[in-house]
Amino acid sequence: MSDRTLTEAPAKVTASHVDAGDEGYSKDLKSRHINMIAIGGAIGTGLFLGAGGRLAGAGPSLAIAYAVCGIFAFFVVRALGELVLYRPSSGAFVSYAREFMGEKGAYTAGWLYFLNWSTTTVADITAAATYAHFWSMFTSIPQWVLALIALAVVLTANLISVKYFGEMEFWFSLIKVAALAIFLVVAIYLVATSHDIGGHTPGLSTITDNGGIFPSGVLPMLLVVQGVVFAYASVELCGVAAGETENPEKIMPKAINSIMWRVGLFYVGSVVLLAMLLPYTAYSSDQSPFVTVFDKLGIPGTAGIMNLVVLTAALSSLNSGLYSTGRILRSMAMSGSAPKFTARMNKGKVPYGGVLFTAAFGLAGVGLNYLMPKDAFELVLNFASLGILGTWAMVMICSLFFWRRSKQGLVERPAYRLPWAPYTQIITLVFLFSVLVLMWLDGGVGRTTVLCVPVIAALLVIGWYLVRRRVAEIAARR
Repeated sequence: MSDRTLTEAPAKVTASHVDAGDEGYSKDLKSRHINMIAIGGAIGTGLFLGAGGRLAGAGPSLAIAYAVCGIFAFFVVRALGELVLYRPSSGAFVSYAREFMGEKGAYTAGWLYFLNWSTTTVADITAAATYAHFWSMFTSIPQWVLALIALAVVLTANLISVKYFGEMEFWFSLIKVAALAIFLVVAIYLVATSHDIGGHTPGLSTITDNGGIFPSGVLPMLLVVQGVVFAYASVELCGVAAGETENPEKIMPKAINSIMWRVGLFYVGSVVLLAMLLPYTAYSSDQSPFVTVFDKLGIPGTAGIMNLVVLTAALSSLNSGLYSTGRILRSMAMSGSAPKFTARMNKGKVPYGGVLFTAAFGLAGVGLNYLMPKDAFELVLNFASLGILGTWAMVMICSLFFWRRSKQGLVERPAYRLPWAPYTQIITLVFLFSVLVLMWLDGGVGRTTVLCVPVIAALLVIGWYLVRRRVAEIAARR
């Protein structure tokens, strides 16, 4: 047998890799669904609620943090997009980790993603309850009760079918985009006309007269980066949805490429305008900055409408989290690295076992809202950021392995590629590690979260030893 034959054989095996978790799904997500899912992933709770506290801490320099993190978020989703076009899979990066890194890699990628979304679920129901308290009719209702109601409503909708999920996410995202577009137009008008906002005249002077771009120095901007990373937590969702999409090779590149300009327009543009409308000290973590602006404008009803929009954003993120973890857990369960029941599907071809498993952690979040309603959001945000950092790192590592195999002639890269590989992957991995360092430097909850990394690693190791025999048995049968 020649050397050429030896090198060509693995290529045939690798290219024909099939993930058992991809079977049984409906291909009911259309182009409009994927485009709006991509938008919804780029615009979430991190902007609508989290931007208030981060503006108060870092000032206008928050726009720089959003821009930098947005570039790396784009690299991650572009790398995932290349893998999706190579082989669409509902298991997404877990499936790619299995192909390029083995079962240990898939196990690690999957449970880090679950850490991300199980804690994000808590953040989302906390945000939804916080928004609901804006209206006087809900102020007397305990925060944990409102959190439970939000979880119950979205869970019920998610269990029906992927088509219903797609429709919900389409309209949720459409509302978010329309609201932000209206805000941008109104904000530009207010700045251009120097319209009074609660006794303050907006304009560039709002920034220059209040400490400039870095009112408290550069360090606060660096320290909010981990929170900004959380704001981009759902950009990888379109990669998961590709497994239930018609013609992903046509739809995915357009959806992914559009993320970049959306980041620039909605995130950076919004923060710059917010900083010009009111002094950064006017914002707080207790209220969406968009609601703050409309509240101070004093136009009847506008603040309430904007609050309804940001409530929709929280429910949208919760909807997406239950959807994606259900698919990822099923992919893992089919290989033996997640509980068996998470592989179960209902008549609507929804992996209800995985969805319910994630929702159970949401119930723990309801308890957290009961015990510490003031600190629940920030606490889970830090742990969610750990999961995000781990997930993004796994995507880039898979991308590196894919690139290396392509250089060996074992796989063929699609025409739609991550630019400047392998440097892009390496730089992104360095950035992700630096975010972890910044979390440590931030002290408080951030440092406590980083101290939990060895604990999380130990739990992953223990978990692997518990499931490895079943994983090996299933792999042998395949």
